[in-house]
Amino acid sequence: MARRVCPWWLGYWLICPLRMRRQHPKEILSPYVHEGMTVLEPGPGMGFFTLELARLVGPSGRVIATDLQPAMIARLKRRAGKAGLLDRIDARAASPRSLNVSDLNGSLDFTLAFAVVHEIADVQRFFSEVAAASKPGAKLLLAEPTGHVKPSEVEAELKDAGAAGFALVVHPAIPRMQTALLEKAHNA
Repeated sequence: MARRVCPWWLGYWLICPLRMRRQHPKEILSPYVHEGMTVLEPGPGMGFFTLELARLVGPSGRVIATDLQPAMIARLKRRAGKAGLLDRIDARAASPRSLNVSDLNGSLDFTLAFAVVHEIADVQRFFSEVAAASKPGAKLLLAEPTGHVKPSEVEAELKDAGAAGFALVVHPAIPRMQTALLEKAHNA
């Protein structure tokens, strides 16, 4: 699935505490993620959002984090272990052709696609896989960086998401991001 994958070593910059000044995970995620939910995070890197997702889903919830790069998954697991959250996180390898989530058929409540879809070669397949793994009414928060991803690319992503059965709900405000909160149709 990879098109322009962020190098693993850049993951250290992505978890920098200074990033929280503009993109605080709890502020971004708490309106959508609650105790007991099953959440997917494709391309989690080293877990900037993953740890907060694990806190929000609580001990009865589950976060599935999929990444192409073993170094990202390894660092994510180390950070989750240190935070006491590893038992809530299923960190798994994705492949260039699949998110590796076929076992989740119809079980996801929420997907966070934060600065990742532009790196995926087959965006239609990505949204189809997420839709198949999602419950009717499940939410998907799509966020792409401004200045790095053209608005026309985001529009194309939204079109592909729509073809997979997701409808636009709102454009949440997240600094330096082009966003869309989507919902899986009940009949999709």
